[in-house]
Amino acid sequence: MVAHKRGEMMPEFSDKVVVITGAAGGIGLALTKAFEKLGAIVVSIDREGTKAGGAVQLYGDLSDPDFAANVPHKVIEHNGRIDVLVNNAGIIHRGPVTDSDDEALRASLAVNVEAPFRLCRSAIPLMAEAGGGAIVNVASCWGRRPGPNHALYCMTKAALASLTECMGMDHAHQNIRVNGVCPNEVNTPMLRTGFEMRGMNPDTAIAELNKTVPLGRIAEPDDIADVVVFLASDKARYICGELIEVNGAKVVS
Repeated sequence: MVAHKRGEMMPEFSDKVVVITGAAGGIGLALTKAFEKLGAIVVSIDREGTKAGGAVQLYGDLSDPDFAANVPHKVIEHNGRIDVLVNNAGIIHRGPVTDSDDEALRASLAVNVEAPFRLCRSAIPLMAEAGGGAIVNVASCWGRRPGPNHALYCMTKAALASLTECMGMDHAHQNIRVNGVCPNEVNTPMLRTGFEMRGMNPDTAIAELNKTVPLGRIAEPDDIADVVVFLASDKARYICGELIEVNGAKVVS
């Protein structure tokens, strides 16, 4: 526990336990830094632990039902509580349904829908027993309205968005606020790798994307992390069951 001088203002998340999935990715790393700066004890969940930050790291595959379901219990065992859960992990499969095989369907559902479902199902009773908490799910603008050639991604992010709204309503009485952040394009390694896989120069492709955004650029990971932190904080104490689009005024088209 961090000692503070008398009269010194405590950091907003001082000694609170924040669990972040997909912590080794672009948004995940930004989330870790943002919460730690505000005094949180961050538990990072990712398959690539060496890239993840956080005071505590749990390595494993969230598509494994047992691993996902047991994460909250492991956190309680080691840290005693869960104050915030951020379901940030996600994968993108590109293409229409006719170009999507069963493995792509399985993987998309497992990471984008089933993992956050299992994490929340396990975490909510533990949070409720401790008096409450906050859950923030990273969904997508592409889950709120259809986008071209991303059928599985749109479908699974739509499911996560709906789950978020349902849980927000169902668990508000337990002092658990569940909200979602819905980004559009974000300048992450995953986005850049996607361009490379299609034979495109990532810098050139992102420069072209910037021109399509009314604010003049696509989001950086910190732009998303700041909204997640806000929703997890007491400043958002009366926001529950909401989906906040963070898109620079660019709609999916």
